[in-house]
Amino acid sequence: MNTSSPLPTASAWDELITAALLGTDRRTPPGAAPGRGAPTVLLDAAAAETVRRRAGLRPGRAAPRPEPAAEDPRPPLPGAAARRLALLLADRPGAGAGGRRGASPDLMELLPQWLTAVNARGFAAPAESLPALLDAARARTDLRPVALEFAGPRALWLARLNPDWRFALRATPGGGPALPGPAEAERTGRLWQEGLFAERVALLASIRSRDPDAARELLAATWSTERAEDRLMFLDSLRTGLAPRDEPFLEQALADRSRNVRATAAELLSALPGSALAGRMAVRAGACVAVDHTQDTPTLLVEAPHECDAAMERDGVSPHAPPGRGERSWWFGQLLEAAPLATWPARLGGRTPQQIVALPVADDWLSELHAAWCRAAVRQRDSDWSRALLGAPSSPGAGGPGAVSLAERAKLLGTLPSSERAAWVAGFIAAHGLSEAFQLLGVCSVPWAAPLGTAVVDALNIARDAGSYPWSFSGVMGLAERCLDPAEASRLDALLAVPDEPEDASPGAGGYWAEAFQRLGRTLRLRALMAEELGPPTPGGRSARPVPERPPTPGGRGA
Repeated sequence: MNTSSPLPTASAWDELITAALLGTDRRTPPGAAPGRGAPTVLLDAAAAETVRRRAGLRPGRAAPRPEPAAEDPRPPLPGAAARRLALLLADRPGAGAGGRRGASPDLMELLPQWLTAVNARGFAAPAESLPALLDAARARTDLRPVALEFAGPRALWLARLNPDWRFALRATPGGGPALPGPAEAERTGRLWQEGLFAERVALLASIRSRDPDAARELLAATWSTERAEDRLMFLDSLRTGLAPRDEPFLEQALADRSRNVRATAAELLSALPGSALAGRMAVRAGACVAVDHTQDTPTLLVEAPHECDAAMERDGVSPHAPPGRGERSWWFGQLLEAAPLATWPARLGGRTPQQIVALPVADDWLSELHAAWCRAAVRQRDSDWSRALLGAPSSPGAGGPGAVSLAERAKLLGTLPSSERAAWVAGFIAAHGLSEAFQLLGVCSVPWAAPLGTAVVDALNIARDAGSYPWSFSGVMGLAERCLDPAEASRLDALLAVPDEPEDASPGAGGYWAEAFQRLGRTLRLRALMAEELGPPTPGGRSARPVPERPPTPGGRGA
C-alpha cells in the first residue's frame, strides 16, 4: 500500500465511490493528482478507508433474548416412533413415468393417519422434528390441525421467529395462549370485547362446547354491534349443541338485515323439529304434496308454490332461483328441505318413509321431491329417511329409489352408524363394482370394517382378472392403502403373482396389478408396525380431530 497518499476523511467515502464508478479520467479521487497514478491512489485510499470504517464500527445494542418456549407436559415420543416420524417427514411423494411409483409405500400419504394416532396417545413431538413438521403442515393445509396439535407450544414459539410458519399463529387462537377457562369471567369478557376476530370465534366455540347457554348469551350481548360477516361466523358456531333453548335468539336473527345471516338462522331453526319455523315450513310444504287416490296406484301430487311472499323470505326461502332453475321448483325444494320429516307419515296416510319414497310421483316432480327429502334427511340426521332414500345397495342405477346421485348417497350414508355404512357400501361394491364406489368409500370409517375390506379386495381382484385398465382403479387403491385394516395384508399374498393376461387386456396390466398389490401389502404391514411402535392408546386419551382424506389424483398416484 502506498502510505504516502493522504487518507480520506469520513465525508470522502462517497467521493471514492463516485470516482470508482465514473473512472479516474472523469473524476479525480480525493488527495490525488490527475494522471496515470490516479487509479493507484484510488485503490490505496479505498483500502485504507475500508479498514478504518471496519475498525470504527460500534457494536449494536444487543436485542433482548427471546423467552424460552413453554414446557410441553406430554410424555416424550418412543424412540422407534420418533425415528418413524423422521422417515415420514423426509419422504416426498414421487411418481415415475405415467404416474407409476413402484412397490414402495407412499410415506407422506400415511403421515395424516400417523399424526391422528399419535395425538390419540398424547405424546409430545421431538424438538428436532418440529421444523420439518411445520414445513409439511405449511405445504398441506389438511395436515395443519393434527400437526399443530402434535407439535404443541414449541411450534408456536418457533412460528413467532420464522415468517414461513406464521400460519401456525393464525390457526391457533391468540397465537398460543390458552383460552380463558370457565372461572375466568373477567378475562373472557376482555377477550370477547377486545380480541381479534379469530380469537373471538375460537372463544365462542370453546364456550359453546362446554356451556351452550353461556356462549349464546355472550353472543347476544354484542349481537347488534357486530359486522354482518362476523355475525354470520358467530351464528355458525351455534351448530354445536343446538337445542330448543336457542330458538328465541335464532328467531330474532331471522329479522337480520343480512340475507346470509337470515338464511343460516333459518337453517338452524329447521334442524330443530319442534321450532316454530319448522312448524311453519311443515304447513307450507304439506300444502304442496298430497296423495291422489283416484288412480289405480296411489300417486303423489305436487303443487309448487306460485310466489315467494315476505313471510317465506323471512323464514329463509331465497326468492331468486339460480340460472337454469325454475322459480317454483326452487321455492318448493327449499320448503321441503326445511320441513320436519316426521310430519310426512301423518300427512301421507300413515305410511312409513320406505312406503312414501316408493310411491310414484306425477308430472315429473319425482327428482325434485326426492332431492329435497335427501337434503332434509342429511340436515336433520334422520337415519330412517336416509335408509329409505338410499334403498338396497343392489338397486339399479346410481340413484336408487330416492337419492338422485352418488354424491347424495354419500351424504345420506353419513347419517348412518359406521358399521351399517360399511355393510351398505360393501353390498354396493358387490353389486356394481368399484368404478362408482370412490365417493362412497370416502365416508366410511377407518380402518374399514371386515366386510367392506373384503369387498374391496375381491373387487380389485376381479378387475385384475378381467384385464381392466389398471389406472382406472388408482384412486380406490390409494384409499385402500390408507383405509384397509392391516389384518387384510395376509389375504393379499395370493395376489402378488403376475396373472395371465386376456387377449383384450391392457398391455402390461398383469405386472402392474402385481406391483400394486405388492405395494398395498407392504403399506398395510407398515401401518401395523407404525401402530405397534406407538403402543396402545392411552386410557381416556383425547382423540385428535379426524383429518379429511385427500382424494388421490389418478394421474399423479399409482393404483
